[in-house]
Amino acid sequence: MSSSSIFAETGIRKTLDFLHNEIIELYSADTVPWIVGYSGGKDSTATLQLIWSAIEKLDKKDRKKPIHVISTDTLVENPIVASWVSKSLENMTSASKKQNMPIHPHRLTPKVEDSFWVNLIGKGYPAPRHKFRWCTERLKIKPSNLFINQMIKDSGEAILVLGTRKAESTRRKASMLKHEKGRVRDRLSPNASLPGSQIYSPIEDWNNDDVWMYLTQIKNPWGYNNMDLMGMYAGASADGECPLVVDTSTPSCGDSRFGCWVCTLVEKDKSMSAMIQNDSEKRWMKPLLDLRNKLDFRMMGKGDEDSTDRHLRDFRRMNGSIQLMQNGKVIPGPYLQKAREDWLRDLLKAQAWIRKHGPKEVADIELVTFSELKEIRRIWVTEKHEIEDTLPKVFEECIGEKYPEDEMEDSICLRMEDLALLRELCGKDNLHYEMTRELIGLARQVRSDQKRMGHFERLEKTFSKHYFENEEDAMEMVKNIQKRKDQIKAD
Repeated sequence: MSSSSIFAETGIRKTLDFLHNEIIELYSADTVPWIVGYSGGKDSTATLQLIWSAIEKLDKKDRKKPIHVISTDTLVENPIVASWVSKSLENMTSASKKQNMPIHPHRLTPKVEDSFWVNLIGKGYPAPRHKFRWCTERLKIKPSNLFINQMIKDSGEAILVLGTRKAESTRRKASMLKHEKGRVRDRLSPNASLPGSQIYSPIEDWNNDDVWMYLTQIKNPWGYNNMDLMGMYAGASADGECPLVVDTSTPSCGDSRFGCWVCTLVEKDKSMSAMIQNDSEKRWMKPLLDLRNKLDFRMMGKGDEDSTDRHLRDFRRMNGSIQLMQNGKVIPGPYLQKAREDWLRDLLKAQAWIRKHGPKEVADIELVTFSELKEIRRIWVTEKHEIEDTLPKVFEECIGEKYPEDEMEDSICLRMEDLALLRELCGKDNLHYEMTRELIGLARQVRSDQKRMGHFERLEKTFSKHYFENEEDAMEMVKNIQKRKDQIKAD
């Protein structure tokens, strides 16, 4: 969306003087803490730079109110951008202390149970898609909202400073204009998703040219090189940055340059492809692009979002139930055990390859953290009852090192040869093998539990989940149940 340049209309110096005075007035008006959303992209950099430069004009004794800078790292960010943001936060911390500024940077990450790989490889959630967009809430909204809500709890309220601009899109402009109508203070819009907070968007009337003119002509106050930022943009395709996401109405990074490298909400990761193509020093990211494309259900064949990766997923939902679509087909559930193990292999192999063949700055890259691996292993063994406990073996195969943790207390209660014999006895009847394995796992758990409440319910759920001969048998049963329900309604 094109818009007129505010700098061209009023001049850059006059515009900046006006905004500096406005920022100082708002900052000095009360004791409400500020929270600045920072993604490392052009808009959030310009916003923070503007705030910093304004507060810098105050006497040191008047810089009492804290300004918290929050940056959400999903742990699956584009590595180039993640490194850029991490170093920028370090520079901010150092510069803030030296300049006696009340600015406090924070790197926020999702809880381990909410991380991308724990949900996809551990629990078996399919790669995000528009019908099941489970990632944004867990990876972005929850970490930032947790911090903001804690600040509101401690201080009573908070002012959220964002780099949102009306020129970004028609939708964004309409949303901002709508919230402007609810303003009770100049320039502060109500935040419906986070009661107790208000939104201040100082560059809301700037266009792209204004942002770049400001960044290239005004020195960065925390010592970062804005020309390098422009170079990073030039190395990728021409779309927007990833905003700080605080609610579902905020666009996620699905179609932006500064998004997650695993994102399957778009048909193609144009930014990473461009980076690899335009810069030979970034070709080490090729395994990441390959894995992202492998995760993409669109790459697996023709069909709707649920049918293309159907061969990788269970016919039962996460809770063991079976649901049919209107066309009579099963709504597929989580990734099967083999698929989850294969995703882990692909991820660890990509990590090992990059560490070996990439530049020295990524020699210790961690595509999946050890905390995530521990949680994935726990879910496989104790929740899914996959008592083969294959994660350490997969890790050692791909990384070439011993898995850095001892055997799980609740893992192997049968020797591997016993499990092999059990599988041989079950033959091709995988459902009954899974049921027997799960019953063994439950028996092990109940022995170590102080309380046995709910044990019979867990047993009943296990039998219900594995009652069928196969998927066709399960579908037939569900259809018969639906027929009986329809008949009862008719009667």
